[in-house]
Amino acid sequence: MRGKVGMETMESRLEHKPEETQKIQIRLPEKVKQVMDRLEAHGYEAYAVGGCIRDSLLGRVPTDWDITTSALPGQVKALFPRTVDTGLVHGTVTVMIGKEGFEVTTYRIDGEYTDGRHPKEVIFTPNLLEDLKRRDFTINAMAYREQDGLIDAFDGAEDLAAGRVRCVGNPLDRFGEDALRMLRAVRFAAQLDFQIEAKTQEAIRVLAPDLRRISAERIQTELVKLAVSPHPEYMRELYALGISKVILPEFDRMMETGQNHPHHCMSVGEHTIAAMQHTAPDKTLRLAMLFHDIAKPLCKTTDADGTDHFYGHPAQSAALAQKVLRRLKFDRATMDAVCALVCWHDYNPKLTRGKVRRAIVTCGSEQFPAIFAVKRADILAQSDYQRAEKLDYVDHYEKLYDIVVKEGDCISLKQLAVHGRDILALGICQGRQVGEILNMLLELVMEDPDKNKYEDLMQAVRDYLEKNHTGIAEM
Repeated sequence: MRGKVGMETMESRLEHKPEETQKIQIRLPEKVKQVMDRLEAHGYEAYAVGGCIRDSLLGRVPTDWDITTSALPGQVKALFPRTVDTGLVHGTVTVMIGKEGFEVTTYRIDGEYTDGRHPKEVIFTPNLLEDLKRRDFTINAMAYREQDGLIDAFDGAEDLAAGRVRCVGNPLDRFGEDALRMLRAVRFAAQLDFQIEAKTQEAIRVLAPDLRRISAERIQTELVKLAVSPHPEYMRELYALGISKVILPEFDRMMETGQNHPHHCMSVGEHTIAAMQHTAPDKTLRLAMLFHDIAKPLCKTTDADGTDHFYGHPAQSAALAQKVLRRLKFDRATMDAVCALVCWHDYNPKLTRGKVRRAIVTCGSEQFPAIFAVKRADILAQSDYQRAEKLDYVDHYEKLYDIVVKEGDCISLKQLAVHGRDILALGICQGRQVGEILNMLLELVMEDPDKNKYEDLMQAVRDYLEKNHTGIAEM
């Protein structure tokens, strides 16, 4: 049976490969061949393995080339002048060819997994097939070298052709070894637009709670890869398979919160998925759309006629997004960028040049022009009601922003013609008051950019000090 192939059967498959498998040719990079040839010249087996083979069969250019070998780590190190001990305990040595590194890993058998991630022990083996059968999915369990062609004991090529993600062997065993593989299954499906095989789905539903044992950092990595994939709509699979209930329960509440309102035609969760689909595959943008309405379930009210409202949801969504991003161990820069876009995604200033200048200062210039992509995605994921008018508003908003930037309108303290040292020179000694005066000047030039001249602003400072009965030191 597929997925439960014994060693004898697998070896016979290698000896009697289908003709079409024998004809498969993969062009190995010269440096990869150089590493493999050196290993083989000294009597060891060496194959390119895993994702690079999968991507090659899909007609993609692999980003990394991994090599598996019968040579032990010490034997690999002895053959190459420059190596890095990447993970000797697991049999991995990075061989440096020029400035490029290639991971070379000894064939191995994993012992019992006691922490849901790492095997308790690793046993090196001279048998390639023993190594391949420990891998997660069939599409990642193929190996290749020119003299043998494709080594595909688990029908990975067939699964690629069928657009299928399927575990090697028993999925309960594979997910029991490393629970993160359940999230990886959905991530691969999203990247490749594949379907997850039925038994693999069943195993995920059973073992999804085990994801609680996985570190936030590993969850974050896979979630981001899914979010920026060509098919972020596979977020829906996280919900359907019970994964998000464990790693992102806030998303479950979004999926289960309806929106009975003229501007909406989907649940909060489905709207969120659609909004992600309407943005470029950029980490900050996709995460901003994932979290832009995350607090709507908490803000929902329903009026007498049955219409739902979500007052104050942008600010509350930003606050909740920050908690979730912190829980998932995101870096500060990502948290700040995402939460700012979430906070201001529904802010709509009047379409005048002055109000747009003020909006840039209020929201933070760092949010522009990304905020326009966020607003358009939000609108396109709503109902058709007033869609044309809303998109037209964003177009005009962006045009005014472009004018402000092109004309060099003052939108920050750094752009003022007067600086803190100029105010200090008047005899003001309180730093707090200097800050208040600078902000007053910024307000002034936001209303009238022509006033951003040294003499005009210094006169405004003198007027301010006189009005507030603050003396100016004798110069």
